[in-house]
Amino acid sequence: MKFFVIGDVTVDHLYHLDRLPAPGEEVVPGRATMKPGGAGGTISVTLARLGHTVTLAARVGNDPFAEYALASVRESGVSLAAIQVDPEHLTSTITVMQTPDGQRAMISDGAANRQLDPAKLKKKDIEGADAVIVSAYSLTEGPQRDYTLKAIETAQKAKKPVPVFIDLGTGAVNKVGTDLIENVIGADYLTLNQHELLALTDTTSISAALAQLGDAGARRVVVKVGRMGSIVWTPTETELVDPIKPEGRVVDSTGAGDTFTAAFAHAVLTGQPLPQAARIANAAGALAATRVGAQARPITPADLEAALAR
Repeated sequence: MKFFVIGDVTVDHLYHLDRLPAPGEEVVPGRATMKPGGAGGTISVTLARLGHTVTLAARVGNDPFAEYALASVRESGVSLAAIQVDPEHLTSTITVMQTPDGQRAMISDGAANRQLDPAKLKKKDIEGADAVIVSAYSLTEGPQRDYTLKAIETAQKAKKPVPVFIDLGTGAVNKVGTDLIENVIGADYLTLNQHELLALTDTTSISAALAQLGDAGARRVVVKVGRMGSIVWTPTETELVDPIKPEGRVVDSTGAGDTFTAAFAHAVLTGQPLPQAARIANAAGALAATRVGAQARPITPADLEAALAR
């Protein structure tokens, strides 16, 4: 299958702390690492490792971090044909502070990614794909937003419409709020976590939020609910899909949601019904969390098969 992915590539600075620091406080991490990251990069790498042909649309700076941000993307065989280089803005970075009990705080800079030039979008890249996957961070602001909206429109108006998957992100929802619904509601598949769902709809319950999305025209929604697994929703059915517990200890949840989305799209396009696709995605997200770094845990079809068998 051929996927066209629109989303950020970043350099992630990860700090593992006993607790998050108070304002003005200096703390020493138990461990500090630097890894390639970004939703677009992680989704692309996961799909490529699952055996698909992938093109990633992102933008990096003309700086030393650019090559590092693209390291896993390049190594996994993702096409860099739609990668742009910005002469002024730096490669995006994210600082993640995480505690053993799962608390996280992040500092994120969209930088070069937000300058993705819509004039460089090639219509044939969209029309020749089997699916387009969009990280909602790409819909927040700047030229990248225009690029993404143009790509979605191209996919939907193609002679043979190309399915569009849109994955929300906490930062994207916090920045745009409920106005983001207008840009994501037309997706064939919408994936997001519980917090993002409630913030997107300004509701206090999952059922009310899903009802609101249904009224707005949503087709298929998958809600990631952490240790409970995921919820698959369509206008005619709602199903809770149990989590998959992988071998290995959970050490870092960075990128697990992006890995979930990639595995879900992989499963849908290989013919799996929605509940089974969500189950496969549950397994992939759980596996991703057993290594430090969003793209550190390679996931193959054999890995998913083994996890599902357990």
